[in-house]
Formats: sequence, C-alpha cells, structure tokens
Amino acid sequence: MIMKYNFDKIPNRRGTNSLKWDVDRKELPMWVADMDFETVPEVQEALVQRVAHGVYGYSVIPDEWADSYVNWWEKRHHFRMDPKKLIFTTGVIPALSSAVRKLTTPAENVLIQTPVYNNFFNSIRNNGRNVVENELLYDGKEYRVDWEKLEQQLADPQTTLMILCNPQNPAGNIWDCETLARIGALCKQYDVIVVSDEIHCDLTKPGTEYIPFASVDDTCRDISVTCIAPTKTFNLAGLQTAAVYAENSILHHRMWRQLNTDEVAEPNAFAIQATIAAFQYGEEWLDELREYVEKNKQYVTEFLQEKIPLIHPVAGDATYLMWLDCRKITESGRQFVKFIRKTSGLYVSGGNQYGRGGEGFLRVNVATSKLVVEDGMQRLYESVDAWLKEEKISK
Repeated sequence: MIMKYNFDKIPNRRGTNSLKWDVDRKELPMWVADMDFETVPEVQEALVQRVAHGVYGYSVIPDEWADSYVNWWEKRHHFRMDPKKLIFTTGVIPALSSAVRKLTTPAENVLIQTPVYNNFFNSIRNNGRNVVENELLYDGKEYRVDWEKLEQQLADPQTTLMILCNPQNPAGNIWDCETLARIGALCKQYDVIVVSDEIHCDLTKPGTEYIPFASVDDTCRDISVTCIAPTKTFNLAGLQTAAVYAENSILHHRMWRQLNTDEVAEPNAFAIQATIAAFQYGEEWLDELREYVEKNKQYVTEFLQEKIPLIHPVAGDATYLMWLDCRKITESGRQFVKFIRKTSGLYVSGGNQYGRGGEGFLRVNVATSKLVVEDGMQRLYESVDAWLKEEKISK
C-alpha cells in the first residue's frame, strides 16, 4: 500500500509545553493517549485561515458543526443521529463530570467496568459519588463482562448511573452488539442511566468497526447519553472540542442545562473549524493512520514474543494503546513502572491506576513513528533484563 501521508515524520515536541514530552531529555514518553503525528493537513489549513483573521472573539456554533458529526457517524458507523440532539462541549471528561453531577445525587453509586480509564474515578469521586467497580473477567487472552456481578451491582437502588467505555480503554475491546444490548436491558430493568464514552471509536483495527451504544436498539437509545469527539482520532485534544448526544428529550435537556451551568458548552475560537475540517477531509488520513498504528502493534507483539516472552500483549481491536500483561514478571506494577523509567527512561503507564484487574499490567502508547516504538521496546527489554537480574540477586 502506497501511503499518501508520512507517519514516519515526527515533529520535535520537546520545549512546546507538551504534557507528554515535558520530561527529561533522556526519557521517552509512551504513556498519555496523545499521538505524535501531525493532524490532517486540511485541519491545519483551516486553523491557519482562522488565525489569519486576527480576531478571536466569542464563537457561535453553526449548523455545519452538528452536520459534520451526523454525516461522519452515518457514513463510518451506520448510525443516524438527530443534529438537534447534539450539544457542544469542551471535552469528554468535562461532559462525564457534568453527567455525574446532573444525573445522580451525592452519595449515590456510579458503576464502571475496570480496568478502565483512570479519569472516570476522578469524575465520580470528585463530585461526592461512590465508585462501584464491576471488574471485567480476564482469561489470559481477552476480557468479558461478569454478568452475574453486574446485575447484582445494578440492582442496588443506590446505583443510578453507569459509565460505559466503548471501545474499552485500556484493553481495546470492541463490545459486540449482543453485549451492549444486554447491558442496556439490565440498566433499563434497574433504572440506571448509561453514559457511553466513545472517544476512541474511530481508532479501530483496519477491517473492524465499533458499535455505538445508542444504535443497538430502542432501549439503549432511550436510556443513554453518548460522549464523542474528533480529538483522539485526529490528535486535536488541545483544541478542547467534543460533543454530547442524547436522543431522549429529557436526558438531552438535562445535559444541555448542566453543561451550560458548568460553563463547558462554549467553543474557543478554533474548536469548530477544526472539527468540521477533520470530519470533512480526514477520512483518508485516518484510514492510513489505522494501518500505520496496526503495524506498530504487530511489531510490538512480535518483539515481545521474541525478546520478552514473559510479557503478553492483550489482543485489542481498538485504540492506539497496548495493554501488556506483565504478571509473569511481577505483580507490583507500581514499582515496575518506576523501575523501567529509572533504568531506561521509558515512561509508560502502570495498570494499577486503572482500577481492579489492572495491577501487573502496563499501558503503552504506540501512536508514534516506528523508530520511536523500536526505541521504546529496546528500552523495555533492557529494563526487564535489569529487573530480573536484581530479583535473582535478591533471592
């Protein structure tokens, strides 16, 4: 396949106030979900034109913004949204926090399926609600839902909201239609609202598709709020642009009211233009990106099999993150992550921060050039070798 876009080219991000790259010059960051690739050229052009205007006052949200979401989701994900039910927001996490505040009351339970994105915990606990962890079952190869435990937890009258991660971060699961329908039916039965975080939905393995929760059936559509954005897909997180979708009129109004109350429903001067350009012109770029990321994943898998067979990559079909099972090396993921960073400079995320079931795992971001991935794997190899030697000596 001849690539139109050069994903081997990586801009120097050091010295740019980058959260990811603001580390010691000898360190290699492969942790936060932030790609190293330049975004779609047409997005860059749209932003340059906006900057050239020279006036950056308050912005309104044109119909083209909602239409860009509707057209993209209908074409890419076979789900027709009502443009009038889309609400602009500055980010998925602000939207989740708003949902927790509006759709639950203090001391109620919010259910999440762990291991899961760590900021879910913050959105719940920071607002005075209780986290209920429905730990996913892991058989050494893949994750599945613990249905018996899930029903018990949803049946608790104190459990009023479930935050679903679809596709799942960090393991990369794409939940199938049957699983989503069953979750929806249980939540309907026990009067639990579902807020579905679908920010990683476009970052799937070539040839695979995710299923929007609200698209599954009437029940899922009627009890849910969906959070979506172009930010992970097109590397636009710093522009603070996302959307909330709720087809149920009551849920839509409640979310619209809370997002405005929280002052996270107004765009900055660049958010709208970037979103429209990304969805209008980014399809070919995205398809090539997915191919590139998948090759990086394949490289990591083969490297681990050959050089570090004690580490097993969990096979996920979504996200540009890899979830590595390191439990044959250590159960102490927190110490292991610190050791890796200290010995080789490789900066990755420890699985312990993602809740139950995460201990002994690492999360690694491979949305970068292959040369960087190769460097990262060599550093991991050196750190594992040093760790095992220290363990042998201590014994």
